[in-house]
Amino acid sequence: MNDFSKLKKIIEGHNSFLLSTHVNPDADALGSELAFYLILKKLGKEVKVVNHSATPYNLEFLDKEKVIEKFDESVHGKIFDDVEVFVLLDLNQANRIVKMEKGFRSFKGVKVCIDHHLDPENVFDNYFGSADYSATSEIIYDFIEQTKIVEIDYEIALQLYAGIMTDTGSFRFDRTNPRIHRIMAELLEKGVNPTTVYDKIYDQFKFARLKLLGEALSSIEIDSTNRIAVMCIKKEALARTGATEADIDGFVNYCLTIQNVQIGILFYELKDGLKISFRSKGEIPVNKLAVEFGGGGHTNASGAKIYNTTIEEYKEKVIKAAQQYL
Repeated sequence: MNDFSKLKKIIEGHNSFLLSTHVNPDADALGSELAFYLILKKLGKEVKVVNHSATPYNLEFLDKEKVIEKFDESVHGKIFDDVEVFVLLDLNQANRIVKMEKGFRSFKGVKVCIDHHLDPENVFDNYFGSADYSATSEIIYDFIEQTKIVEIDYEIALQLYAGIMTDTGSFRFDRTNPRIHRIMAELLEKGVNPTTVYDKIYDQFKFARLKLLGEALSSIEIDSTNRIAVMCIKKEALARTGATEADIDGFVNYCLTIQNVQIGILFYELKDGLKISFRSKGEIPVNKLAVEFGGGGHTNASGAKIYNTTIEEYKEKVIKAAQQYL
């Protein structure tokens, strides 16, 4: 059980806050981050929201007031000395904020983590959440409901709805339960339009993304067991199609739409190495598979990043490792 009264006391006892989330943020990362920002602003706090990555274009509607800043050492280098509390949301490993990691680790103030992933790094003064939550946005909802620190209005409800909706896979993943639907009903009562939110997140992609998706789908292969599907994206494909790294979000899920496939793997080539995304069905723990390659995540959704290597070097190694989890 989370002691949300402690988080409330941290907020009440300090005036200046810095919020951040993981590289290549999704809707839950941004939704929980912006909802927490709105809570703090309602309480008259000084708040800065600074992320390593730019906000994906299909999620810019969440940041209506354009409060999120993209980290720039020349601009934000001293920000770590100017705030009392540093809050990381939707991640529990400091390396997930990339260029901001050094500033976080040397931060002298209060370090707070609000997250729903497994195996948090032991670097936080205060940790709120657990892997039992469907989304970090659900944690923020519980924090508000249990402490009554503010009232949930339309703006906060929009952020929480977007975060929970996307991290539950539009209510199809395992942690979708009756309570989630009751929460969403309450958020809809605040004026959130589910059709509009879904349209902005999933139905307003640029043509370049669809071109890249076409190439990615054409690359899918099935392993010898017929239960693992593998998708590969070379770095030159982005240049050729005009897509961005953020456009790749969700591609790996197409692997699991193939009959009998239980594990989906996406290999994505980076300038400095390789990113691997893992997805699975049922009780197959791809988070343990990801750990074998220096990564981690959820039971059914995990990832890893390997530097200075290629798809060719790791593809067969990863597939053979994945076969052990079937």
